[in-house]
Amino acid sequence: MPTVHQPEPLVEVLTALREQVMGVNETVISTVDGLLVAADTDAVQPESIAALSAATHSLGQRMVHEAGGAVLRDVATRSAGRHVVIQAIGERALLTVLGDDGLDLAGLQREIHSTVEQLAKILEADAPA
Repeated sequence: MPTVHQPEPLVEVLTALREQVMGVNETVISTVDGLLVAADTDAVQPESIAALSAATHSLGQRMVHEAGGAVLRDVATRSAGRHVVIQAIGERALLTVLGDDGLDLAGLQREIHSTVEQLAKILEADAPA
C-alpha cells in the first residue's frame, strides 16, 4: 500500500488518477516553491520530488519565455523506464505524475485536466482568506 500524506481529499484525487490511468505509479502535489502538500507514493521521497518539480517547472517557464512562448502547460521528461509529468495547478501548486514504461499517455492527457480542476477546487477551499 502506498504511503500517503494529508490532507485526505487531495490524496483521494491522486489515488483516483492512479487507478484510472494505467502506468501511473506515484503522484505528488507541491507548492511552486517546492514544499510538499500531499503525495500518493511508495518508492520515491515525496519531499525530494516536490523540490525537484518546482525547480523543473521554473526552468520550463524560463525556457518557454526565452523561446517566445506563452503560458507553460506542463513539463514532461522520459527516461528508460520512467515518465515524469509536471502540471501546474493554478499559479501556486504543481501536480507531478510518475509513471512507468507502460504509462498510458493518451489516458493521462484525458484525465489530467479534470484532476487538476478537482485539486484546484480543494486547494482554493483550503487557502487562507
